[in-house]
Formats: sequence, structure tokens, C-alpha cells
Amino acid sequence: MTTESSSTPSSNFLRTIIENDLAANRFAGKRWAGRPGPLSVQQNGSPDPAKIRTRFPPEPNGYLHIGHAKSICLNFGLARDYQGTCHLRFDDTNPEKEDDEYVRSIIDTVKWLGFNWQYEGETNLYYASDYFDTMYAFAQALIQAGYAYVDEQTPEQMRENRGTLTEKGKNSVWRDRPAEESLQRLEEMRDGKHPDASMALRAKIDMGSPNINMRDPVLYRIRHAKHHRTGDKWCIYPMYTWAHPVEDALEGITHSICTLEFEDQRPFYDWILARLAELGQLGEPLPRQYEFARLNLNYVITSKRKLLQLVREGHVQGWDDPRMPTLAGLRRRGYTPSSIRLFVERVGVSKADSRIDYSTLEQALRDDLDPVADRSVAVLDPIKLIITNYPEEQTELCHAPRHPHHPEAGQREFPFSRELWIERDDFRGEPPKKYFRLFPGNTVRLKYGYIVTCTGCVKDEDGNIIEVHAEYLPDTKSGTPGASSVKVKGNITWVSVKHAVPATIRLYDRLFADPHPDAGEKDFLEALNPDSCQTIEGWLEPGTIAAPGKTWQFERLGYFVADQIDSTPEKPVLNRAVTLKDTWV
Repeated sequence: MTTESSSTPSSNFLRTIIENDLAANRFAGKRWAGRPGPLSVQQNGSPDPAKIRTRFPPEPNGYLHIGHAKSICLNFGLARDYQGTCHLRFDDTNPEKEDDEYVRSIIDTVKWLGFNWQYEGETNLYYASDYFDTMYAFAQALIQAGYAYVDEQTPEQMRENRGTLTEKGKNSVWRDRPAEESLQRLEEMRDGKHPDASMALRAKIDMGSPNINMRDPVLYRIRHAKHHRTGDKWCIYPMYTWAHPVEDALEGITHSICTLEFEDQRPFYDWILARLAELGQLGEPLPRQYEFARLNLNYVITSKRKLLQLVREGHVQGWDDPRMPTLAGLRRRGYTPSSIRLFVERVGVSKADSRIDYSTLEQALRDDLDPVADRSVAVLDPIKLIITNYPEEQTELCHAPRHPHHPEAGQREFPFSRELWIERDDFRGEPPKKYFRLFPGNTVRLKYGYIVTCTGCVKDEDGNIIEVHAEYLPDTKSGTPGASSVKVKGNITWVSVKHAVPATIRLYDRLFADPHPDAGEKDFLEALNPDSCQTIEGWLEPGTIAAPGKTWQFERLGYFVADQIDSTPEKPVLNRAVTLKDTWV
């Protein structure tokens, strides 16, 4: 668990639920043996020292994305705030799609966000596959009690007989088979004696239920697939809706917090736990499921299938491409753990679906970096400015604060010389109205340096401007008594040509140009933003050391980070994390 305490989110109805549960002593009789297990294990344990237990249960079939951040911060944050613990549990029940690479990435990402799963000597890192033997024993108990059966209908027949929202389902012809037969078939399924999809274990509930999820849902399906942890031991794998409540109960979870799409599954969640408690497999108090609205962010897709498609088809450079909504991508882009947590806090927690504008995420990063990021200067689209009346071989030092709000951070210094790089956009041969930067005859301040008057420009044979000329006023250097002797409206940044540090700079923007790229029947690939990444060669303020992960605010331009993989102090590669203000308006 993170030791950081955060302020109460803008809204979070779950806090009221937890506080009421604690006030009512709902968990007073809860015992914990120090490890997951059924009643036979837990009844020998001591009173649970954790006031609440939550869990974050990702499936290791891809990298975590910004939507997962909400669940991570919520579950770990609530456990922290209420003197409990949050388990990290890998829901590895779908072997065809899961991989150890994703396990490692998820562990690293949760740690990066500032959370851990240690609690009073416990290491609460678990896998659904840890419980396969227990789940199988529970399934046998359900069959013996008449609460489950092996169905030999085809998947198509099951779907056809399931009914609709307005029509009741039909009982399978296998529904009332003797328990001994179902037990035998289940054993055969486990041992690989039947092909995929030839039969399934189903709960026996009510095919006429108005909740279609209660119409004898499937507990186990046959999958002849190698599992990343259990290998070829199993030929059957539990459905998530069956595994989910069992895993929660075995781990002593008190508050099982899910997104709203699981709301209709809650009756089945409760049914499973009630039946297993009735059969003496689980003890009270049982976990309870609560739902909240998932994070829906404009200009973003969070479907793992679609994100995987982007990676496999080469639309991005990998899961950690800085344009991806994965937390690995956002991290490489320059987002900080505290900015992600700030964003989640501002979004709040409710049961009402809503869409959050991408600018909210960007603003959280600006607000997080502004107090801490060193200031510096960079020129991204350079054009040469020649100070024609400045001595050719002369240089002198200029000074600026490392951070305008932290004078204790000291000053940075950099040379001024005859030839400077400035932004191309800071000169106009024919300026528009209210343009206060360089144009022939206009006077501006070179920030931290001198005031100059533009005298003209040089063009190549095609009419392109290749040089801007100006003259400086010698007694107007910033920090000297003459600095305020001349009043100007324009103020531009610069770096010395002779001393500037060359750098490759990637100007990242939103991956999709459509705020709802995969809504309805849209092909999300058609919404890809062709300008989501531009790579340019720019110049940095002398003295800039681009150690991987170092972040700056480049004045007038935005926040930039030295790429964690590609950047070296000798060959800087910088990513634009965010502009200074939202440009998507």
C-alpha cells in the first residue's frame, strides 16, 4: 500500500458504504488464517487485522491502461484510508490470451503508481490459478447438492435455449441428470477426454429468471490450452463469473468493487457465495459486490483487443508508445504517478456513466509538473537570428531562475552570442494585427538578454526566410539598471547557435482525432490522428542534461521529458508530454 495520504475525492459513494459497514461491525466475526482458503482453513485463523480487504484483479492479457488507473487508485486508496489491505490478484482463467510478460508489466505499473500489496507481513499477490483445485472441489460440492450439472448441449443450442429478455429460457435435457453422472463427466472434462465446447458445467438456478444471467450460467468450459502457470494440468477453466466470487471469498475480500457492467451479475455472485456457505465451504461474513462507473475518456479507446490490434498492425511502436492510453505509454510520454492519481481523484467515483474530456487528464499533468519541473528554453522550429552589431567572437552569460516560484533552487546560466536560434514563428515579414514579436522595424526583448530591433531578413532563391537580422541596445540587458529603459510588448526565447545542445524531439498529440473513435459501428482505425507524432530536430539551452526521465518546462512550449529508452545525455531524445494549454478547443 502507498503511504501517501490523499485528500478525499470530489465524490465517492463507496466511502459511505465502508464507513457504515465499519460502524455496524459487519466484519467483527471475520477470521483470517494469513493465507487464502475455504472455511476449513479460515476457521482456524485469528480475527482479521485488516479492517477491510479490497482487490485489484486484472487479467494478464495486455498492458494496463488509464481506465485501470481508476480501479487501482480506488481499491488501493480505500484500503489505505480505512486501515485495510488491497490484494493484487491476476485473473488468469483464460489461458489462450495470457502471458507472463503482461504479469510483469502489471506488477511494475501498480508499483509505479505508488501502491503495493504488503500488509503486516503478508504479501497479498495472488493468482486465480492458485485456486483451481479448490474451485474444482467447490464445483463437485455444488453438483452433489443438486446446484450444478454437466450439460452436453452445443454452445449454439445453449444460446438458442437461453431465451431472450422477453422470452423465458428452456431447460436442458441434461438438467436433471443424476449427480453421479455429472461428477463423472466433470472428471472426464478435467482429464481432457472430451473436445472443446462439447459440454460445460452449469449452475442449476432458474431458466425462467427475468435476469438472463441467472439462467443456468456456465461455470466451467473445456479448453485444451496450455496455461502460463499450470501448464497442461487442466483441460477445463472456470468462467470469470464463477471464479470471481470464489476468489473473493477465499481471499477474505470484504468489498468487491467492480465496474457497472458487472451489476447484472451481482445476483449470481451472491447466489454462488450463499450456496457455498450453505454447504459449509465458506464462512460468514461473505464478500459483497459494489459497482461504480468505469472511466470513459474522450479521444481514447480502452479495449485490450483493439489496443493489441494497434500494436500488432504497427500503428504504434508498442504497448509503451507514448501515444497509447496504456499506463506504460503515459509513463514514457512524461506522465507522473502523482498526476494520474490527481486525475482519478478529480474525476471522482459515482454510479452514473459519464465521459471525461481528455483535457482533464492533461490539466492534471500540468498542475502536477508546474511546481516541480525545472524551467529551460528550447527552440523546436529554428531560424537563425543574427545580431549584426554584436561582436562576432564575444559571448557573455545571461541568468534565469531554475524555477520562478522557488528562488532557493538557484539560477541557471547560459551564453549570449552574435548568432542565436529563435522560433520561426517569432518572425513575420508582414505581421498580422496584434503581432508583437519580430518584424522589420519592431523592437522586442530577447528574454533574459537584450532588447533588439529587427532590421530585416535574408531569403533564399525560393523566397524562404533563412536569416533574421537585428541590432541590440547595449544598455538593456536583463538584470541591469538599463533593462527597463525601453518599453517593449514582445518577449521571445532564444539559444546561442554556438552553444546550443542538439536534440531529437517528438511532438506527441492525441492518437485519435475523433472524441469517440470506436462508438457505434465506427472503424476506430479510420479515426487515427495522422499528426499524433512529429519528429523534429531542435536545440536546447546549453547545460541541459537529458538523463532518461528528466522533465522540464520549456518556456512558451510545454512540458517535455527525456525518453526513458532512447535518450542519453550525449544524444538527447525528448518527448512532449503536454502543451502549456489545451490546443483542442
